[in-house]
Amino acid sequence: MTKQMITKDELTELAARFAPATEVSGEGVSGALVIARDRLLELLRWLKEDADYQFTLLSNETAVDYPEYFELVCHLYSCHRRQMLTVKARCSKEEAVFPSLVSLWPGANFQEREIYDLLGLTFTGHPQLKRILLPAEFTGHPLRKDFKAAGQEV
Repeated sequence: MTKQMITKDELTELAARFAPATEVSGEGVSGALVIARDRLLELLRWLKEDADYQFTLLSNETAVDYPEYFELVCHLYSCHRRQMLTVKARCSKEEAVFPSLVSLWPGANFQEREIYDLLGLTFTGHPQLKRILLPAEFTGHPLRKDFKAAGQEV
C-alpha cells in the first residue's frame, strides 16, 4: 500500500464533522482542511487520537504571510492509513497569534520558534517562545511582506 493524499470526499467528511468552522480547499496534493483558529487544537487532537484516522505525525508546521492574513499550515501523516493531510488556520495581521501545538507534538517546539523568529507570529501555550535562527538583538521578522531590509540601494 503506497502513501496517498487524503481524498476530496474524505476532506468533505472531516469538514462536516467540524462544521461550521471548516472548509475544504483544493484537492489532490493541494487539498487541505481549513479550520477556524479557535478550533484548530480540537481538530488536530481529534485527528491524532481518533482510532480511524491516527494522524500521529506532524511532519511540518509552517506559516505564510498573505496580504490580508497569516495562514498556519500543518502537514500531518497517518502511518495507520498511509495518508497525508494538510490542515490550515488563519488569523488577521493585527492578531498574529495561534495556539501552540507543542502539547500534541513536542517536535512543534522548534518549528513554532522558527515561525516566530521569521514571521513574528506568537503561539499561546508555547513553553519557550524565543528566537531560534536570528540573534536576540535582531529587529523585525524578515519573512514578513512588510519587512524592510537595512542596507544601501545600488
